[in-house]
Formats: sequence, C-alpha cells, structure tokens
Amino acid sequence: MQPTISIPQHWGYPRFALQQRTKDGIILGLYYYPNGTELAEQFGDGWRYVLMPNKNSDELFHFQESQIQPLSPQELFSQIRAEIEFYQSQIAILQQQLFAITGGSTNG
Repeated sequence: MQPTISIPQHWGYPRFALQQRTKDGIILGLYYYPNGTELAEQFGDGWRYVLMPNKNSDELFHFQESQIQPLSPQELFSQIRAEIEFYQSQIAILQQQLFAITGGSTNG
C-alpha cells in the first residue's frame, strides 16, 4: 500500500518532492508555515525543505522553496549514472569476494 499525505487545499502544492535531487542535495523532508502564524510572520509563509548535501553527510540544511535550485535533466542524468556505476563496481567486488570464498563454486 502506498503511503498517502494529505495537504490542505488552501496551502498550495509543494514544488519539490521527497527524495528529489537538487543542486543543494537530496530532499529528506518538508514542512509548511501557514500564513498568519507566528513562524510565517517571522520567517515567511510557505513550504520549507530539509536537504542533506550528500548521502555521507550528517548535516541537514533548511531551505525556503524559492532558495532551492533543481538539477537540469543533464545534471540529474549524470548524478544517477555515476551512482549506478559506483554500485555496479561494488557489486563486482562483492561477486569476486563471493567467488573467492566459495572456491569458484556457483551453487553457493
């Protein structure tokens, strides 16, 4: 079953999605400051996003929607391609290790 998030109609829809890659990192969370609240008066109303600059980071950054820069299709393609290549090399290393411990046997 797909998780469902309900957004009140008067909030407007967020421009970015969870786990979307951006120039500043990957979106891990989002929250909303409704107009007329103390937080909205202090920081501005609208969507806020929590980003992690890279998967090895322990830092999180908070951005307003207007501060986020999406990746171009070419940048997104390059990032995903590099990640695929990294994991393919990791798989090859693991397969070599498995081959070494099984003595070359393919029936495990």
